[in-house]
Amino acid sequence: MLSKQQIKLINGIKKKKLRIDHKLFIAEGVKVVEEFLQSEFKPFKVFCTDDYSNPFSIRNLQIVSEKELKSISDFSNPNQILGLFEIPSEPEIITSGLTLVLDEINDPGNLGTIIRLSDWFGIDQIICSKNTVDCYNQKVVQASMGSLSRISIIYTNLIPFLKKDKRKIYGALLQGKNVYQCELDKNSILIMGNEANGISTKVLNLISNQISIPQFGKIKKTESLNVATATAILLSEFNR
Repeated sequence: MLSKQQIKLINGIKKKKLRIDHKLFIAEGVKVVEEFLQSEFKPFKVFCTDDYSNPFSIRNLQIVSEKELKSISDFSNPNQILGLFEIPSEPEIITSGLTLVLDEINDPGNLGTIIRLSDWFGIDQIICSKNTVDCYNQKVVQASMGSLSRISIIYTNLIPFLKKDKRKIYGALLQGKNVYQCELDKNSILIMGNEANGISTKVLNLISNQISIPQFGKIKKTESLNVATATAILLSEFNR
């Protein structure tokens, strides 16, 4: 049976401040939780219904009723299991290969999708501005579909990082050079900007190569692409 203290902890770490204080985050559903269980992430406590088969012999496991699981879940129909995992220390920044940099991405769904895309296209690390949405936000974790367990995320002040790094810096902009006409260097940095405002001015000033995805529609009334969609297209081009 769930205790009041457990319920308070779970509901508390749905907020960023308490996630940081407790160094814990939530993952839900069989696929997502099992991705973390197979990774280097350490489970703090795992709650599941008695119909979960527990193929990993989880030590910190507690059986709960479907009603109890629903009381702590953000899903309308919880899927057998919810896990609390320890937030690891941030790794050192990798300064070779293709690094994805996110400047003020606000939407959890976009960040989660970008993490999943990075996993697909072989990006090992994402560098985020400090005001980018928290990658351990529950909506980000779920949208990443377990890919967060394989991608390291670092939050830092982008200006010193970009000034120090010696690689080419590409930035996605509406007025940039047609990406399909560019020779792209895989040992470089790709910057994606905020959903509404794009790349911030201070970061923009450090970009050496502005690239864009051309619009092919005849009427051309669409203002821009969703940032996750644009990231998918650009990562695909870098891997062509």
